[in-house]
Amino acid sequence: MSATATETTVTLPRDSNQALGIGTFACDWFAGKIGTPDDCVKHRTVQFFVDSVLCGASALALQTNAPTVLRNEALDHAHAGGATCFGSTTSVHPEKAILANASAVREWDSNGTNFGYNPRLGHTAGEFGHNDFYAVPLAAAQVGGLDGAAALSGMMLLDEIRGRLAEVFSLKTYKIDHVVHGAIASAATWGAMLDATPEQIESAIGMMVAHYIPWRAIRAGKQLSDSKGASAAMSTEVAVLSMQRSMRGFIGPRDIFRNPEAIWRQFEPTDGDESPFDLVLSHGGDDFAVMGMHFKLGLYEHQSAGALQGLIDLLRNNPDVLADPSAIKSIKIVAYEPAFGIIGDPAKRDPKTRQSADHSMVYIVSTMLRKAIEQVPSGGNDDWWKALMLMPVDYGRDAIVDAHTRALMQLIEFEHGGTEYDERYPDGIPTSVVVTLTDGRRFDSGLVMYPSGHARNTTADLERILAHKASLMAAIAMDGDADAVIDAFRRIGSLDSAGVASLMDFTIATRDSID
Repeated sequence: MSATATETTVTLPRDSNQALGIGTFACDWFAGKIGTPDDCVKHRTVQFFVDSVLCGASALALQTNAPTVLRNEALDHAHAGGATCFGSTTSVHPEKAILANASAVREWDSNGTNFGYNPRLGHTAGEFGHNDFYAVPLAAAQVGGLDGAAALSGMMLLDEIRGRLAEVFSLKTYKIDHVVHGAIASAATWGAMLDATPEQIESAIGMMVAHYIPWRAIRAGKQLSDSKGASAAMSTEVAVLSMQRSMRGFIGPRDIFRNPEAIWRQFEPTDGDESPFDLVLSHGGDDFAVMGMHFKLGLYEHQSAGALQGLIDLLRNNPDVLADPSAIKSIKIVAYEPAFGIIGDPAKRDPKTRQSADHSMVYIVSTMLRKAIEQVPSGGNDDWWKALMLMPVDYGRDAIVDAHTRALMQLIEFEHGGTEYDERYPDGIPTSVVVTLTDGRRFDSGLVMYPSGHARNTTADLERILAHKASLMAAIAMDGDADAVIDAFRRIGSLDSAGVASLMDFTIATRDSID
């Protein structure tokens, strides 16, 4: 069966060549045949883009290891007509600029997140993903001499493809890293922006899937390494290389989604000649995958957001807890799978690296509680999020061994909420927090489903909280007034080609390393 289209969507049925279908969709998008998202979609994409840029620049300013190593690697590969890295005017091989910039963006684990949940279509696979990949359309625009509108269009296209794949196939279920969806979208976006044919995109997707599948081994173990944060960057580098090779004439495996020995049918076998899923891609209106993605209001693993909101709600509504914090006897966090198994892993109760600390529920919650004890914030929900916002310093070498935080960690019990909680994910982030005092009093946050930053949260002033996060990150990343730099990124959609070419021309400060 061939693809079917409406005024706002294209459906790639499971019995069609979906790799070629993605290539055709991407090429039609950039040919102007489709691709007219509403302004709200553009605005949301710019929000995620700016958030990612400030995460990346601040990670470089604090001399984090992987972003620094990979940026230096990129700068060793100068190439006329290429792309640029954060804080540099040196043109380098574009796949190296993408590697460096995507690694920097992901380092803090603080940029956007998707949960692969679309109940309207029954597409609720619940795969994770992050807004790590904007370096691809930006580099493509620089290489192709394109303007900011084209770069922004590429960002929307990339998020749509990877976001919809996350709705229909759960890679984590089979111990495959979630970045595969983003790598496929990166190959398609790069090719379409630089005049590849649908067949060349199909070939590149096949090449990437057949040769470069990353396993979740990078996220397992007691102490996580640089590979966790650089996974998206490395997969995107090889995705772009695959697209470049395909455009030079190399022919990769065709029709990879229906290939019986590729990941999809290996893990979810099907009868006949079809993949395990239909794929619905939006190209018009406001129903885009990016509109269901979530912001992180600071540095924390995305599945801890419900616990952080629960903690804030509990402390705001029960001031007795902070009036005498020494009376806290126990803290119970109840959550769902996969949160319980990933960030509640007993191996992560004693983190010794920043990468492990930001994937440790007990560390994350204890750190926010310690800050609340020290500051005793006032005001409403937004004020508390701003006051207690977790920043890089909260995961630095000194913070990880902080005696007060470590003492609070010993008070935390993490419990799986069972079916009642599991069935509510990935619609929300079902979590509750109960604090018991030494006099026997118990304070319960109640069930949190949509914490601040979640796409379905309707109570937080997202713009206000994000502006605060941006100011904190910018103060780390740059000396002096960073407003002009931030404004240029916010205006990405209106920049001419010269503005896109010079977008990375700003000075990144050099701060003391926190690691």
